[in-house]
Amino acid sequence: MATDTEAVVVELLDRHGRTFADEIGADVPADTAEAMFALTVFALLAGARIRTSAAVTACRALLDAGWTDAASMAEATWAERTRVLNRNGYARYDESTSRQLEDACRYLSDAYDGDIRGLRRAADCSPDQERALLQRIKGIGPVGADIFLREAQAGWDELVPYMDERVRRTAGELGLPSSATQLADLVDREDLPRLVAALVRVQQEHDVTDLRESASGRP
Repeated sequence: MATDTEAVVVELLDRHGRTFADEIGADVPADTAEAMFALTVFALLAGARIRTSAAVTACRALLDAGWTDAASMAEATWAERTRVLNRNGYARYDESTSRQLEDACRYLSDAYDGDIRGLRRAADCSPDQERALLQRIKGIGPVGADIFLREAQAGWDELVPYMDERVRRTAGELGLPSSATQLADLVDREDLPRLVAALVRVQQEHDVTDLRESASGRP
């Protein structure tokens, strides 16, 4: 019979074990410029006070419009970006977010030749420095930086294990270790981003109590 911890982890991954990068179609483990740009856009969008599902939808719509790198996103007009955002769940924040996207992309072009992976090199692969440099990008604050880094650990090994306070708190509510290192030991390296995303989702979907009850009945 599985231990309580094992049962909770299995239930978490079964119910919620899909990264947000997967949802926006970004192959973060491959660490390509396009994938990491998509993740940057998602982090900017999801860092606002809006449903994460809306951020996913808006991010996919922006990328589907062909704005898959910093140059193309910045060169689109404010009205074009605003229209896409407005039609995809960002009616309340469409105008300000459109400006933030342009400012962020121009900053990426100036600072890193449009490639967010340059930030990693500038930080000398230090997670603390990466988090600090991310917050220099217009529209990305502490929450957005955590979103980016949680997902980026699928491709950036120095981040492992990256779990912010909210993730660790949710783990504790589920009876799992609240230590990032101990949590990471519960799964294989490739499953860690899925576990972290699942801990975010289970809280967002108010599924903590039901998940614990279901896990307790697993054989």
